[in-house]
Amino acid sequence: MENWPKGMSTPAIRALNSVRITTIEQLSTIDEQTLNALHSMGPKAIEVLKGALHEKGLQFKE
Repeated sequence: MENWPKGMSTPAIRALNSVRITTIEQLSTIDEQTLNALHSMGPKAIEVLKGALHEKGLQFKE
């Protein structure tokens, strides 16, 4: 399991796990709109995840 970036809440991490997203790299296979629809996935978590993806040269699926 991934060590999620600082600023990620436990409910947001559970939301990712519920759709079998367990690594930052896997986030590039999902679009931002789908993430927004997850229960407990708020705008702060989305921004934190965007930053983590950017650090790895990745982005959400378009």
